[in-house]
Amino acid sequence: MVQAVCYNNHMIYNKDVKIVAFVGMAGAGKSTAVDYVTGKGYPKVYGGGILFEAMKKAGIEITPENENEFRTKVHADEGQDLIISEFIGQINKLISAGQHRIVTDSNYSWAQYKTMKHEFPGELTVIAVVAPKHIRHHRLLSRAERPLTETEASDRDWREIEDLQSGGTIAIAEHYIMNDGDLEKFHQQIDQVLNDIEFYRV
Repeated sequence: MVQAVCYNNHMIYNKDVKIVAFVGMAGAGKSTAVDYVTGKGYPKVYGGGILFEAMKKAGIEITPENENEFRTKVHADEGQDLIISEFIGQINKLISAGQHRIVTDSNYSWAQYKTMKHEFPGELTVIAVVAPKHIRHHRLLSRAERPLTETEASDRDWREIEDLQSGGTIAIAEHYIMNDGDLEKFHQQIDQVLNDIEFYRV
């Protein structure tokens, strides 16, 4: 196991561990990317799952409206620290269990992104999945689970940018994948990026 010291952040990181974070606006295809990679046997940590569990503990029914309200509230107060702490805890458990390749599905706020970069200074690579707005909104309208109208999709875009502060993390991503074509092309682009960063093991 190769380790190196990150003197700027006073953190020790493991060069053999690689964490890929797929981020993107709703409908861009980040969850599709995660599903494709985890289908190859890689473990994932899902930010939405942590949020839903917190809602259940608070006795809040999981509906699109309640999810939006709860997510905004969490990011507006100290709750986001609890969410990111649980997120990091799950990643560390996987690393302790011997997992050296981990995928995450979550749009980090700017503060959460900085926390992740501090916690995993040499391991984390952010990959932004992007697509034109009209394509994203059509996908959101057409999806089987929790479909969104055009107005709802636009509201979610604004909320993710203004309230959840996800734009900075997407803007500063190390890699971008344009998901405006067919699924095969999308998968090929994912494979290319993950091969380039040596995420896939030979």
